Amino acid sequence: MTKLYIVIPCYNEEAVLLETATRLREKMHKLMSENIISGDSKVILVDDGSGDGTWALIKRIHYSDRMFSGCKLTRNQGHQNALLSGLDCARGKCDAVISMDSDLQDDINAIDEFVKKYEEGYEIVYGVRDSRKNDSFFKSKTAKLFYKLMNLMGAEIVSNHADYRLLGSRALEGLFEFNEVNLFLRGIVPLVGYKSAKVYYERKERFAGKSKYPLKKMISFAIDGITSFSIKPIKMITSLGVIFVLVSGIMLIYSLLSYFTGHSVSGWASLITSIWALGGLQLLAIGIIGEYIGKVFLETKKRPRYIIEEFLDDDDESDTKNTKSN
Repeated sequence: MTKLYIVIPCYNEEAVLLETATRLREKMHKLMSENIISGDSKVILVDDGSGDGTWALIKRIHYSDRMFSGCKLTRNQGHQNALLSGLDCARGKCDAVISMDSDLQDDINAIDEFVKKYEEGYEIVYGVRDSRKNDSFFKSKTAKLFYKLMNLMGAEIVSNHADYRLLGSRALEGLFEFNEVNLFLRGIVPLVGYKSAKVYYERKERFAGKSKYPLKKMISFAIDGITSFSIKPIKMITSLGVIFVLVSGIMLIYSLLSYFTGHSVSGWASLITSIWALGGLQLLAIGIIGEYIGKVFLETKKRPRYIIEEFLDDDDESDTKNTKSN
């Protein structure tokens, strides 16, 4: 039987955590009773520096049911780093690990198929949404645009897949060979390689609490993903520069011909338009280059991606309370 760990990042999830734990407990016990997973499988709840009572609830859940472990980060490090810290806690302790969000919009009934695919020899299993009927029109269209743009820019990501996935122990070890500070797991996991499969499921509506990904964060996430996995935006700047040089050459020839044929007319509007267009292009180019320079700056510092303040687990005789950084 597969020893399975489930990793769930939590940020200000006080409103959903008890219900999430209840549903996962029922699901895990069902899988154990059907001999799909082993009886020592676990769920790791990661507190990503929450400002509410999330950690207190995680401790309460842990002490009431030792199937649940708790990991507390020293501060808010962002969803991707919190997820990675949970995966790190699971390394070397299980056959496979599944990551998912705390609101359980990802259908937990798909776990059966995840494990089945793993036992068939697939080291990576992606959870893929089969539709976006619960999304608003705007979110649905922007999501499709995001995946198309990412693939156009050269990032090998799976369409309609977020962070609901299974990693076998070999794939998990492979993931930690990637040491970049700017994490974009949707792009990194396909680079790990190994045999992969997809499991399709219907994403549900959030049963409580609010989404932690408003429009501003989604845009920031998209920019991070593109600049972390592609240099095509910089190549596009180069191409635009070449185009504008050619256009300026054509305009120079046109101006000289107009001057010598006596048709030269001074035009304020065309001059202002050119200045604004070139000024805007230059600012855009500087901004894009700045994004890449900023990422290089952060990578060279080699700052830890997270620091674990406390880890609650019953693998040992007592709970572990130490500090670990990565």
